[in-house]
Amino acid sequence: MHQIDTYQDNPHRQQVIALWTDVFGRSTGHNDPALSIDKKLAVDDGLFFVALVDGRVVGTTLGGYDGHRGWLYSVAVARAFRSSGIGAALVRRAEQALAQRGCTKINLQIVGSNAGVADFYQSLGYEVEDRISMGRKVAGNIPATD
Repeated sequence: MHQIDTYQDNPHRQQVIALWTDVFGRSTGHNDPALSIDKKLAVDDGLFFVALVDGRVVGTTLGGYDGHRGWLYSVAVARAFRSSGIGAALVRRAEQALAQRGCTKINLQIVGSNAGVADFYQSLGYEVEDRISMGRKVAGNIPATD
């Protein structure tokens, strides 16, 4: 049985870093897990959720809300716990928190190399939209890597 909690830095930090490194396979630049955690905590919006099994972090999701649109980020579930409902529970918890803030639409992006996860999101009611996603890194805010 799992539970969904709000992230707490002390007990969860190292476990989230390990999970994201395993699931996303990235640990440098703007996607460095420690940097991502610190940046999210600085916003202090209560939209960082973890799934716990026996006190161990097995999943995460981050929500974002700018007053107009909501976003889901860093939805990750440990391989051993996939297809157990944890991913859906995390998404639903973030959706609930965003809806409580007045959010009327929630967006997410899928990395091209992970396009197979689209079926999961479609099963939760998300639709592929005709958009071009663009981004620009702010180099001055990204720590140098070794």
